[in-house]
Amino acid sequence: MDLLSLLTRLPGSYAGPTQPEPGPHGLIGVGEGTLAAHLAATLIPATLTRTGTQFVVSSADAQGAARDYADLAEVAGAGVRRISTGGVPDDVDVLVPGGVLTAYHAAQYLAHASGHAREAAEAEALLATLRDQCLPEILEGNPARDLAWSLWGRTPLLLAAPDAEALPHAWQSLLARVGKTLAVPVLGDPLAVATGAFEAQHEKGDAKVALILGDADPALHVVREVLESRIDEVLHVPFPQSAGPQGEGSTPPSGYAGSLALWYFGAWVAAYLAERYGVQPGDLPVLARAQSALAGEEDPDALGLGRPEDVRRTRVEDVEDESAGDFADDFGDGADLDEE
Repeated sequence: MDLLSLLTRLPGSYAGPTQPEPGPHGLIGVGEGTLAAHLAATLIPATLTRTGTQFVVSSADAQGAARDYADLAEVAGAGVRRISTGGVPDDVDVLVPGGVLTAYHAAQYLAHASGHAREAAEAEALLATLRDQCLPEILEGNPARDLAWSLWGRTPLLLAAPDAEALPHAWQSLLARVGKTLAVPVLGDPLAVATGAFEAQHEKGDAKVALILGDADPALHVVREVLESRIDEVLHVPFPQSAGPQGEGSTPPSGYAGSLALWYFGAWVAAYLAERYGVQPGDLPVLARAQSALAGEEDPDALGLGRPEDVRRTRVEDVEDESAGDFADDFGDGADLDEE
């Protein structure tokens, strides 16, 4: 099944455990579980706990680190729930699907298991609303298609307020994994980055678009003013709104529900961006091979990751016939490469 079909079916598809686990709760994510843990951090802010329940979210390629964290929590006195996309049965308490959509299934489990069923239900409602707006058959007025068009041919810069720092992480992952596009998260003090990043090379602001994800705090409002004079465009991607009682008005989503909804919207945008570029939105085979090798399921020497022909779009021998002199004539001594 292609990714667009999976995204269409995703809202309401969580079928894992829903019973809450004893608190207090701690949460760590490694491998493919890192993003889910980041999204759920608004519900479970503690990393480690000595009592209650320690959640360790992982994937088969990161089972070594996950096992160490689980052992540490057990020694400290906490109960452990191991959430993973695969691995040794003894290392998996809750199995979630692997791939691009792991974040949804693992995050929804964490919401239920930490006693936040209301937030999980709110997230499902937001996802369903977004799904109805972003379906593939909607060609006009589709917000995901429209944003993908704005990103096409540009390098996105990703910004968010400190309480939504999982969003740049989520969108960078989605745009790379699905849209096959590099996006740059702006971390730390965004104002310091925005004011200085393009001063030495003004042309670096060309073909850049900044995405302010979620609610903009006062600092991001200033950052927007600065970036509007330095790059092509600045766009705000707000949290989606949920319908109020009897469908009247709208209510702002909670931090978790809004973040999961924006992750879902980012997946649609990335899928349509891949469509614009004419590439497949699914994972590349090299990712599965690398994960298998790290999980001990494949001989690392068989990966061929060190051979240029396996990972480069252009093979080295394909350009060896080009004249080095002609290249130098076209571009001089290299000083004007950026301008060219």
